[in-house]
Amino acid sequence: MLGQSFLYAARGLAHRKLRSWLTMLGIFIGIAAVVALISLSEGLKVAIDEQFSKIGADKIFVLPKGTFGGFESDAARLTVSDKDRLARIPGVDEATTYVFKAGLISLEDENVPVYVTGIPEDAQERALSIEIGTWEIESGKWFDGGDGDKVVIGNDFARTEILDDRLKLGDSVKVNDGTFEVVGILTRIGDPSTDGGVFIDEDMMRDAFGLDDEETNFIGVRLQRGADIAVVQERMERELRKAHDVDEGKEDFEVQSPEELLATFTAIFNIIQAVLIGIAAISLLVGGIGIMNTMYTAVLERTQEIGVMKAVGARNRDILSLFLFESGLLGMAGGVVGIVLGMGLSKGVELVASQVFGSPLIRAFFPIYLIVGALAFAFFVGVLSGVLPAYQAARLQPVDALRYE
Repeated sequence: MLGQSFLYAARGLAHRKLRSWLTMLGIFIGIAAVVALISLSEGLKVAIDEQFSKIGADKIFVLPKGTFGGFESDAARLTVSDKDRLARIPGVDEATTYVFKAGLISLEDENVPVYVTGIPEDAQERALSIEIGTWEIESGKWFDGGDGDKVVIGNDFARTEILDDRLKLGDSVKVNDGTFEVVGILTRIGDPSTDGGVFIDEDMMRDAFGLDDEETNFIGVRLQRGADIAVVQERMERELRKAHDVDEGKEDFEVQSPEELLATFTAIFNIIQAVLIGIAAISLLVGGIGIMNTMYTAVLERTQEIGVMKAVGARNRDILSLFLFESGLLGMAGGVVGIVLGMGLSKGVELVASQVFGSPLIRAFFPIYLIVGALAFAFFVGVLSGVLPAYQAARLQPVDALRYE
């Protein structure tokens, strides 16, 4: 019976090629949008997961409460003394600080805003800072401790003409009022603060920005091997509450693990993904209405045919299943086309992003559940849209159907 239903539905669709394609238009536009949006958001998730895996699970981050993009609120402040306290906590291997501010980079008479990060002079702290930042040198090298006149630049400065010219190793640039020699160019990672940022010695940065010796924006901690991250995190929070003289629940700082940061990103992505899918689902609703309209027309066109089938013994449920199968096949066929279009669209976006923006974060990812789920959903939309027309066909009386013209 299943094979006969499939052949009957396929003959019906083949007999009305133009109408079938127009009916499927809304379905495959909706499915294409859903597949493209989900694949790109899933690709972004995978890329961010990879970045967090590079950081490692043995790290803990401390940042001022209310931080946005690395810039702290007026009421929140971390200090180098906080870092020293945390480094002495049992279970902590070492700690490092980050200082970053908005500044200006200049080449001749051209000035552009830039994100400036100060790297500690101490070799161990500098290595930990680079490890947590997942920064890799594409060409050149990192400056050594005490190299106050050296700078490492983000990849955007070497890839595009941000300063009316592409920077290269050996060039001299000004950061605020200081003159620096470019000794390293970072590999592009898709983070604007890194790809469009510059990195200088922390002591030189304090002088250039007029910062005191205690001020810092971020503290990174590496745990000792085998240390319980939850226990160490609790100790860190207790120590900082004591140092900042604040009660529990009123902290002016946040202590987070990579897993907690990743969970925050994932929650945001899920919300964005749900909104995007909801917008794309409007096309599927239109497609479902189109299938319903087509199936109503098909019932009218084949009324006499239905009468003949009933006269030779077809039951109501047989007629119902035939038309439901046909509407489901319409939805599935539209889903197949939509999946192919969606995959092509998202790969096109990935290619454009790679060529134009050079971003490795924008990529297409096609998990098997996305393909199977999109196909099943398209079939479900088709079947659901065909319920009322199929029910109408099943209720036709054989005598009335045979006399219909």
